[in-house]
Amino acid sequence: MKNWLNYSLFLYLILLQGTDVHAQGLDGKANPSNIVIIFADDMGYGDIKGLNPLSKIETPALDEMVAEGITFSNAHASASVCTPSRFGLLTGEYAFRTPAAARGIGGFAPPVMDKNQLSMAAFLRNAGYQTGIVGKWHLGLEWVTKDGKPAVLDAETGHSNVDYRQPIGAGPNDFGFDYSFIHPASLDIPPYVFLENHRVLDPGVILTTEVYPTRKENTEFSWDKKHSNDQAVYWEKGVWWRQGEMAPTFRVADCLDEITGQGLAFIERQSAAKPFFLYLPLTGPHTPWLPSEEHKGKSGAGLYGDFVMDIDQVVASIKEQLQAQGLLENTLLVFASDNGAYWPEEEILLYGHDSNRGVRGQKGDVWDGGHRIPLIISWPEGIQEPAAYSGLVSLTDLFATVAGLLDQSIPEGAAMDSYSFLPVLQGDTGFVSRTEMVHHSSSGMFAIRTPEWKYIDGLGSGGFSYPNRLQPEKGGPKGQLYRIREDPEEKDNLYSNYPRVVEQLKSQLEGVVNR
Repeated sequence: MKNWLNYSLFLYLILLQGTDVHAQGLDGKANPSNIVIIFADDMGYGDIKGLNPLSKIETPALDEMVAEGITFSNAHASASVCTPSRFGLLTGEYAFRTPAAARGIGGFAPPVMDKNQLSMAAFLRNAGYQTGIVGKWHLGLEWVTKDGKPAVLDAETGHSNVDYRQPIGAGPNDFGFDYSFIHPASLDIPPYVFLENHRVLDPGVILTTEVYPTRKENTEFSWDKKHSNDQAVYWEKGVWWRQGEMAPTFRVADCLDEITGQGLAFIERQSAAKPFFLYLPLTGPHTPWLPSEEHKGKSGAGLYGDFVMDIDQVVASIKEQLQAQGLLENTLLVFASDNGAYWPEEEILLYGHDSNRGVRGQKGDVWDGGHRIPLIISWPEGIQEPAAYSGLVSLTDLFATVAGLLDQSIPEGAAMDSYSFLPVLQGDTGFVSRTEMVHHSSSGMFAIRTPEWKYIDGLGSGGFSYPNRLQPEKGGPKGQLYRIREDPEEKDNLYSNYPRVVEQLKSQLEGVVNR
């Protein structure tokens, strides 16, 4: 009898395999959705025509996402610059909780994430997903050096002490990604190399100045020259990158195309047999503004606007690839930006294009222009009706939303600043996922907002807009308070009018920061 039971169990398992156990899904969830996050770099809410009819830039692919999915008019990055925003997206935590992650970093900085910290990628891999990152990392790498000392760049010579022929000691593959193809940081920050699964491709590096002249005959400096020294390549406004080491075959103008191609190749390797997660952080439209010949001169917002058209084409290409493989219907496709656009008042006046549409400030600022971002989600199989959502949402919330999508719990202590907005994707646009949100600027100025108020713990932008910081005048306000719903441009500082509101919000801010 015992042998017969064992034999029957054996046959049952064989039959079960024949019906494709995976079709039953992960932990009982049938056909878990693929997840693709396209993450633009320094792109504003107002750049997308579907979100801003006055945009001087044509964005047909993103407009199609707007028409098909859910748009978020009150979505914010967890910080107003690159590194902390990316940290928040992948960990579901405010970056200020991890000091190393709270500011922008260079290309030779060590990892700002702890290997024991659960990332969204690790969470999904544990849930059975194939995970990949293709694009800009900017969360630090553990470089192997020639002298055994920490990696460092000599800003004068452009050389570093890195041994590019050795695999890095820690990087994306240690934080949940099965596959990685990355550029270390922004495209104006050295080193200019690609790494595939922790190995530098074409490691016999040269200096950027061996390929690119530092100036052109008609070079004129503009407001962005302050970010580079005399050794940097600077050709015109928006077209510059810092001097440093570069792989011999690396070309700055081809970087976005290479990332797009590798992202498409990753999708091509996937199938409906196993769900996948692709994090595709692009290097544009961050400087250098190097649009393709196809789009150069085609927008009404200069080289930046032309470059945004290239970003829109990336979205179109990803959707086409998913469609060609029959994967689009069951893919949650997310488009967002890491912070607001670096688009000062001079550019708004020059082109009549408001990249950060209707809010004050720009990248780096604690004002809304620093951190209010475009967030668009399409999901043909899951979103029944396109809609706009005006509730508060942070990029940190994507982690909990993904967990809700899989009907899985996030381990205790992980993603502590993440709140699921899954009901919004399921049609409940009246759902409230959070009632407060903390912002911090590039220089570490903090703010907290509620649906009605925004309190800023200091004076000035805290970022790239002038004035960065102001000292309080005698008897004057020590911070900023705006009735943000009625005053989205943060013009009328009500700090002195509502001392109790200031006291309450300041206490609320300290409670979140010190949690």
